[in-house]
Amino acid sequence: MSTTSSAGDVSGRSYLRGQIARELTAALGAEHVSQNPADLQAQAADWSWYSKYLAFKGLEQPAADFAVRPANTAEVERVVQIASDYRIPIVTRGGGSGTQGGTFAPYGGISLDLSRLTDIVEIDEDSLIVTTGAGIDGPTLEKTLNEKGLTLAHYPGSYHLGATIGGFIAARGSGVVSTKYGKAENQVLQLEVVVAPGKTVTTLPVPSHAAGPDLLQSFVGSEGTLGVITQASLRVDPLPEARGFLSFSFPDIFAGIEAGRRIMTSRLRPAVIRLYDEADSYKLRDWVGTPFTGTLMVVMCDGSQELVDYETKAITAVVEGAGGASLGPDVGQTWWDGKYEPYAKGKLPQPPLMYGTFDQVARFQDLPAIYRAKKKVIEEQFGQYGARYTAHLSHWYDWGAMLYDRFYVDEPPADPAEAMDLHDRLWDAGILAGLENRAVLNDHHGVGIKLGRFMRPQYGTGFELMRQLKDAWDPDGIMNPGKLGFGPPRNSAW
Repeated sequence: MSTTSSAGDVSGRSYLRGQIARELTAALGAEHVSQNPADLQAQAADWSWYSKYLAFKGLEQPAADFAVRPANTAEVERVVQIASDYRIPIVTRGGGSGTQGGTFAPYGGISLDLSRLTDIVEIDEDSLIVTTGAGIDGPTLEKTLNEKGLTLAHYPGSYHLGATIGGFIAARGSGVVSTKYGKAENQVLQLEVVVAPGKTVTTLPVPSHAAGPDLLQSFVGSEGTLGVITQASLRVDPLPEARGFLSFSFPDIFAGIEAGRRIMTSRLRPAVIRLYDEADSYKLRDWVGTPFTGTLMVVMCDGSQELVDYETKAITAVVEGAGGASLGPDVGQTWWDGKYEPYAKGKLPQPPLMYGTFDQVARFQDLPAIYRAKKKVIEEQFGQYGARYTAHLSHWYDWGAMLYDRFYVDEPPADPAEAMDLHDRLWDAGILAGLENRAVLNDHHGVGIKLGRFMRPQYGTGFELMRQLKDAWDPDGIMNPGKLGFGPPRNSAW
């Protein structure tokens, strides 16, 4: 390319950048539009190992060109209109607590921070529904609900790391009491979503209907690739009158899985079942203070005192019948009181340690094979690196459970390129071992950019239908490009 042409390109892009900045500023106000590199880096960062590793190494995150903070749905509409006019990407950001690189902006564009959308619009105490802005964080909403004797009952590990309502829904998030109260997709009833080229869609007021396909669940889990969630109505529940705790030990993880299966297929409904293999039980002892007993299960039931008494008695009988040894209520209470300790400062894994959390989900009959296959491939195929594998099962369903398993490499390669290569090979080995044994890619952490390459092997022909939906709703491909395996923008002028 000639010097003249190159200079012209730089000048043209500089002019275009200035024009976009002026339009964004006119729409939102100068204080809510930034091109400051520090702001852009902060907007790109999340809790993924890759993001933390880049920061540890002093390297830049894949960042947007503009960071904006709209105040309401109308302003989000205007930002999406501007992005559509100039065919530049939009990367939606909630609290930045994701672990899959969902806030990375590999193609530049606009980082759309929803942290100002925090209004609680309505608390319908007759229907037990709250309607709120997508940018509100869990603890803030929960405090207001608790004052009315209500709870959203959605307490993820990221609860105190800034996770927002919009983030819960966009990534199909889950909390510690999901076994009884459900995940985000079970709690959300209605959404307001801004789609390209800057129009707002409001789904039906209830999700259970026979009025055609359900638009609601198309947006749930879409991670900003189909639209920007600006407002949500969610089911809330009364605060429980009582809680009851149980704990059990087992000869091995497989006996514990069978006990959990019997609880769930008996259609008992504890709020919590957590089952830890020996390696994770060691971590739990050090982080939370529970005693090490080999394979450990903790259970919590809540509701009326009568219901709690019935369920704890019935669950104890089921678990003991499956070979579990009762440890009494105190261990379960200790776990509940310290459930956020693993996420406390200094306890979450950090680089230079290499780590990754798979959290695949499967039917009961497939879980033992998945556990064996993943433990084997991580510890044997990567034995030269000292790779370790730990697991617990933390979200249980009528038909199966989620395996929250993690790899660790204490001393990864010092060279960033070699470290990333090892990181991706570990992910390839673990995810594919799960898929080969009928695991589903992810339970509640989302896909982001990190797991996009697995969407085609997971869905097969179904992935092409997803791509066609994406193409129809977002023809320029500007909505969070690079995520969910959908690839780059298609017609970008940026």
